[in-house]
Amino acid sequence: MDPAHSDTAVLKILIAGGFGVGKTTTVRAISEIEPISTEEFLTQASTSTDSLDGVETKSTTTVAFDFGRVTFDRAAFNLPMSIELMLFGTPGQERFKELWYDLARGSVGAVVLADTRRLSSSFDAVNFCENAQLPFIVAVNEFDGAHRYPLNDIRQALGSDIPVMAFDARVPAAVVNVLLRLVDHALDQTPA
Repeated sequence: MDPAHSDTAVLKILIAGGFGVGKTTTVRAISEIEPISTEEFLTQASTSTDSLDGVETKSTTTVAFDFGRVTFDRAAFNLPMSIELMLFGTPGQERFKELWYDLARGSVGAVVLADTRRLSSSFDAVNFCENAQLPFIVAVNEFDGAHRYPLNDIRQALGSDIPVMAFDARVPAAVVNVLLRLVDHALDQTPA
């Protein structure tokens, strides 16, 4: 083991949610390495399966996963030890659902992204996390022009008592808050 990293916990985090909710943007906003991305252009052939309702300007989609890494220094973030998060962003479409299980293997938890313009697009990811017994939080990506609902209303609409917070996936500091909240929540859910 590298002595420089002996006091660093390495954790795998899943970034999940429906099509076009901001998973790739979230990983790109925070990754300290050049993110690995499997973005492909949307084509006419996908129009029957990839509804662009509410995301009409979307031109690409993740077809396998996104990967990024971020390290939080113990002293800078007032943590018991430094943590290095390996971020795996899932594709959002139903046809990739089986891949979610592979990506979730070994994860300590998930951030499920939600878009209030299309809240139902996050139901599959919430159900997946619940069925997989994977600790998760919901992060409402506050898209420009989208209506802002009280977070408690969103929690009730999702039918869950899990933590819900608002953020902007383009803002690194906001992503930091979401990731640290997930780590706290995952630790709270882990048996002693």
